[in-house]
Amino acid sequence: MRHIADIPADIPAVIAAVTILAAALPGAADGQQARPPSFVILLADDLGYGDLGCYGHPTIRTPSLDRMAAEGARFTQFYCAAPVCTPSRAALLTGRLPVRSGMCSEKRRVLFPDSADGLPDDEVTLAEALKTKGYATACIGKWHLGHLPRFLPARHGFDRYFGLPYSNDMHNVGRGDPPVPLLRGDEVIEQPARQEALTSRYTEEALRFIGENRDRPFFLYVAYTFPHVPLHASARFNGKSPRGLYGDVVEELDASVGEILGALREPGLAGRTLVVFSSDNGPWLTQGLAGGSAGLLREGKGSTWEGGMRVPGIAWWPGKVSAGRLITNVVSSLDVFPTFLTLAGIEPPRDRAIDGREVSALLLGTAAPPEAPFFYYRDETLMAVRKGPWKAHVLTRPGYGAAEPKRHDPPLLFQLERDPSEVHDVAKQHPEVVRDLLGEVERHRAGLRAPPSRLEARTART
Repeated sequence: MRHIADIPADIPAVIAAVTILAAALPGAADGQQARPPSFVILLADDLGYGDLGCYGHPTIRTPSLDRMAAEGARFTQFYCAAPVCTPSRAALLTGRLPVRSGMCSEKRRVLFPDSADGLPDDEVTLAEALKTKGYATACIGKWHLGHLPRFLPARHGFDRYFGLPYSNDMHNVGRGDPPVPLLRGDEVIEQPARQEALTSRYTEEALRFIGENRDRPFFLYVAYTFPHVPLHASARFNGKSPRGLYGDVVEELDASVGEILGALREPGLAGRTLVVFSSDNGPWLTQGLAGGSAGLLREGKGSTWEGGMRVPGIAWWPGKVSAGRLITNVVSSLDVFPTFLTLAGIEPPRDRAIDGREVSALLLGTAAPPEAPFFYYRDETLMAVRKGPWKAHVLTRPGYGAAEPKRHDPPLLFQLERDPSEVHDVAKQHPEVVRDLLGEVERHRAGLRAPPSRLEARTART
């Protein structure tokens, strides 16, 4: 993906979009200095493309998220940047592919309680960038970008933190893991964390932060622990969903979203607050009934098939994002960073590559972004590329298990708008499309200024 500053031909469109944005901001109509909007990210963990009512699930009841979609915009082709936790979260907060920040590894796909590393100090997070313009910032929930003090949210631009430092299943006694801790700031306040209470406590923290900062711009990042396994629901929701415990957990998460949006609907807040809901990756299918559903998409978490990286995406901003919009453009979590900065009137960092695209005009319904390739990574390895409706798999591999990656020469080719389940390989019928996509891969690799990973090299020899 290209940085907006690298697209000179699009300068008139950018100027037009900025003009429209300026007119849309509160205070612009009466000549007052515009107060930048507040931002909220609500991120589920391992929620699948098919797990919400507004995405077609027949028995999981999600009235709050369904209403959020009805009052805002629902994306049908929204992607996370990686099919597992740590690299996906790094990409969301930096706008950069995790291969650039080092937050992906062939040997260790995510961080664990015995990991000694975390998000590098020189990465600029969304919280750090927004603080330059006076934003209050809070991270609530799962962090998973380093549990040691020097890597925690306070070191990456967040004024406050309340949550788990990594996944809720990371208590492996044989590995020597401690019980999963609950932190406030960098202090452990409960160990083991009472997981059945986490969603309600996250909600309380979020509501408190909103109330304390309603008169200034703020950035609230709520990264829910669930529906990652082990599943836990409070007594209020336990045993209530026809979908079983997984449904209980998702319905409690939906209720949390409803409470947060309810607080933001108060006069003076809704029109000044953009909320984005999504998931860090696709569903953990190997967990059986404890895992979710990717709907009609193929595979799930850990995989670069569509089910691993195409996730729910909803944007809500009353009076700015038109109600009931269905956005079919390809958008990714990488785009959140540059888009939020543009809306806040902040210049993105110029000393590094930003892989996300600025899509505020798309959100506001004034213009669509230019077509650009989207790259599917598993760890350090580029597995597939999408451009327009076409997706080419250079390598494929199941989400989990010991199977070695399989190289495809020519690549598998799917027309995703006609075949979102990736069933019908049409590479032989469209060799020119394959050539074009392989060209995008080579240009991307050259731009990274890095040799192919060891996995790619080993796979090429086999």
